[in-house]
Amino acid sequence: MDTHKIILLTGASSGIGYDTAIALSRQGHKVYAAARRVERMEALREYGIEPLRMDVTDEQSMQQAVQTILNQEGRIDVLINNAGYGYFGAVENVPMKDARNQLEVNLFGLARLCQLVLPTMRAQRSGRIINTSSVAGKSVFYYGAWYHVSKYAVEAFSDALRMEVKPFGIEVVIIEPGAIKTNWGIIAADHLAETSEGTAYAETGKMMAYNLRGMYQSSSLSDPSVVRKAICRAVNARFPRTRYRIGHLSGAIVFFHWLLPTRWWDALLCLMGKRKWY
Repeated sequence: MDTHKIILLTGASSGIGYDTAIALSRQGHKVYAAARRVERMEALREYGIEPLRMDVTDEQSMQQAVQTILNQEGRIDVLINNAGYGYFGAVENVPMKDARNQLEVNLFGLARLCQLVLPTMRAQRSGRIINTSSVAGKSVFYYGAWYHVSKYAVEAFSDALRMEVKPFGIEVVIIEPGAIKTNWGIIAADHLAETSEGTAYAETGKMMAYNLRGMYQSSSLSDPSVVRKAICRAVNARFPRTRYRIGHLSGAIVFFHWLLPTRWWDALLCLMGKRKWY
């Protein structure tokens, strides 16, 4: 692949996506930054980045964004699927429309964008797809069913896709962050508290939400820059790794989820719904 790459990056209106867009542009790449709230990305133009309005649950907006890049550049070298969010709540309590939306954003939008860029990448005989997963795709936390379903699915989807597109010179990379200091945990905690209130899960849901907020407000979590750096390495490496597992507790969580008997893991995680840890 050329050292100057044409990149489509989703979830770029804030946080890790926003910072990654700037970092990649400074490295000499042409970055198209996509998100629903395009007004939040106007400042990115100062760095030579092109903001695109895109909702990964809307077919037309995804098609238009990809076609805009192809009309202007004639190619797409890298797709970075960074858009996503976490919805926590007891399976009994989470409305199915919210469960479906979790999968629409974290899985089906990601998959559809892969479909849209693959014909061009196949014609180029080169390309790189970078999917943001999580250690949540390798382990399960209390009250996180639908979020974990989405991330386990991203892992499986990416593994299958990697084998399918390898003959065409296309690489698939998975980013697996651990505990990163972002608003993700606060949003997940808010959803959990909201869906648990007034239900049979109110007490443990409230406690788990409290501990999630405490964890994501603590100083022990990794700075979001570790994710940005991993994505940049995945873009620039001549031979990228299949997986970049990075951030606080990322290795430990996966290891102990594998090592511990299932009931032990369940008991350990359920402690977060029984007493305050932060």
